[in-house]
Amino acid sequence: MKKWSSKATQIRSDEYGRKGDEDIDWEIRPGGMIVQKRRIGSNPNSECFITINVSHGSNRHQITVDSHSTIGDLKSRLQRQTGLEPTEQRLLFKGKEKENEEWLHMAGVNDMSKLILMEDPASKERKMEEMKKNNSVAAGEALAKVAVEVDKLSEKVAAVEGGVNGGKRVEEKELNLLIELLMMELLKLDAIHTTHPDSKIHRRTQVVRVQKLVDRLDNLKATISNSMKRDSSSSGRAKWEAFECGFGSLIPPTSKLTISSTKITHDWELFD
Repeated sequence: MKKWSSKATQIRSDEYGRKGDEDIDWEIRPGGMIVQKRRIGSNPNSECFITINVSHGSNRHQITVDSHSTIGDLKSRLQRQTGLEPTEQRLLFKGKEKENEEWLHMAGVNDMSKLILMEDPASKERKMEEMKKNNSVAAGEALAKVAVEVDKLSEKVAAVEGGVNGGKRVEEKELNLLIELLMMELLKLDAIHTTHPDSKIHRRTQVVRVQKLVDRLDNLKATISNSMKRDSSSSGRAKWEAFECGFGSLIPPTSKLTISSTKITHDWELFD
């Protein structure tokens, strides 16, 4: 009598009266029965295949597998649908978690059976920690870029400030442009979300820097505006004084009129 190993064994099909030299995979099922090994996906229309409904949160998946597959095989198929590694999956059937080595048909999983898929808590926590770490790194890089831009704008503000204080004429539109650029950096900072304490402090520091630079530019705008008003007022007074002087010169000097008394050469007749 020929002995069979517990592993799948390949034999020549012609030993069982089949044609040709085709190789067939055989395997021993629980109970010692030797059956042809089925390949998942080889013929979905075969009666050996079943469709299983799997709930994963709010998502629903339908998976067609060999009825003689294991829970581990089903997890491998679900990986494509959910993105979860088999080791990250927990499959529950009728309220009980099923182990990877359990056979579907032995566990009572039949066509259109419903299973619940849950992510392993340890795996979920590990992913959360990894996500936080990645977010922290990304936030740090974004903050570093903003800090470099704020440094450049700070130098420009200092240069403009020195020019205004030194009496140099600076257009207001130049100040408005710098304010606009600073506000753009402020929006970038507002879009950076981080839970890392150091990143939070760095973000707050940059926000305060930007606000102070904007305040300095606003003060410069007020200084320039007041200076222009003073210049305009002084110019107006000078023009008015010049106008008054010019108008006064049009008035001829007052001439002294010498009124001579008229000498009466005629004798007046006296009337009685």
